[in-house]
Amino acid sequence: MSSDRPKLRSLLFVPGNKVEWLAKAEAAGADAAVLDLEDAVPESGKAAARERVAEAVANASGTMAIFVRINPLDRWAAAEDLRAVARPGLAGVLLPKTRGPEDVVLADRMLTWCEREHGMPEGRVALVPLLESAAALRGAYEIGRAAPRVAYLGAVTGKGGDVERAVGYRWSPSGTETLELRSRVLLDVRAAGVPCPVAGLWTAIGDLDGLRAFAEQNRSLGYEGMLAIHPSHVPVINEVFSPAPRSWTATPGWSPPWRRRRRAARARSCSRARWWTRRWPPAPAPRCATTLPRGSRGLTDPRLTGGGQWESAPGASSSTRKPPD
Repeated sequence: MSSDRPKLRSLLFVPGNKVEWLAKAEAAGADAAVLDLEDAVPESGKAAARERVAEAVANASGTMAIFVRINPLDRWAAAEDLRAVARPGLAGVLLPKTRGPEDVVLADRMLTWCEREHGMPEGRVALVPLLESAAALRGAYEIGRAAPRVAYLGAVTGKGGDVERAVGYRWSPSGTETLELRSRVLLDVRAAGVPCPVAGLWTAIGDLDGLRAFAEQNRSLGYEGMLAIHPSHVPVINEVFSPAPRSWTATPGWSPPWRRRRRAARARSCSRARWWTRRWPPAPAPRCATTLPRGSRGLTDPRLTGGGQWESAPGASSSTRKPPD
C-alpha cells in the first residue's frame, strides 16, 4: 500500500477548530490539508475540535487530500483522536513527538483497528511520523521501516520549532545550518523505502522569495513536497515541486513524435520496395547496338567498325554509297 501513495507537493496546515478554512486551502491549490488537533487548538477546545474534524473528514469529497495531526501518543487524547477521525475520507495521520519505532508500531496497530471497524482496507491511511527530537532524527531509518503505511517522512526544520530547540542550531534564511541534517534524514528515508518524502517549514509568511529559495533547495536535495502554514505559500511550493517540462533536445536518443512518425513511414516504404523487388525481379536489360555482330545490317557502334560512316550491305563499297534522295 505504501508504494501507491500519491505525490503531494504542498500540505497546508489548517487549525482543527477552523474547518471552514478548508475551502481556502482548496482555493489556494493545496494538494493536501492537515487539520491540526495538536498545537493549533487550546486544551479547552480539543473535544469540540475533534468532533468538527471528524465531520469534515466524513464529508470530504474534493480532490484535496485530508490529513489530521493528532495529539502525541503519550496522552489519552491521541487514542480518542484516532477513533474519531480514522474513517473513509482520511488520507493520512501526522504523528507528533515521535520518539522511535515503537511509537510507529503502536499507531499502526491502532489505525488497523480503526480501519477494520469502518470496513476499510488495512494500510489505507498513511502514517507520517514527525521527527521533532534529536533521537527521532537520528533514528529516521528505523522509524521509516517500522510500518508499511509510513509515508511523506522528512526533516521539518522551521524557525523556532521543536527541531531547532532539540538540536540547538541557529536558524538562518539560507538554511545552511540544516542542510546536512535535511540531507541525512532524506538519505535514511530513501534507504528505508518510504515514498514521497516532504520537508518544511517556512514560517516567514510575507517572505515569498525566501520561501522559493528554501523550497528550491529542498527540491534539489531530493524532497518531493513541503509542509506550509499559509495559503499564500501554496502556489510557490506547487510551482517549485511540479515536474519541469522536458526538452527533447536535452535528452540523448529522444526525438519528437513527428520525427518518429516520419522515420516509421520511411521504414515502411523501404520495406515494401524490398518486398516488391524480391517478388518481381527486374526484367533483363535489352541488348543494345554495341552487341551486334560486326558486319550486320543497320547502324553499328563506331568503336566496333573503326569509323562513324553508314555501313551498307555486304559487297557494297562504302566510298561509292550515296545517301538516299
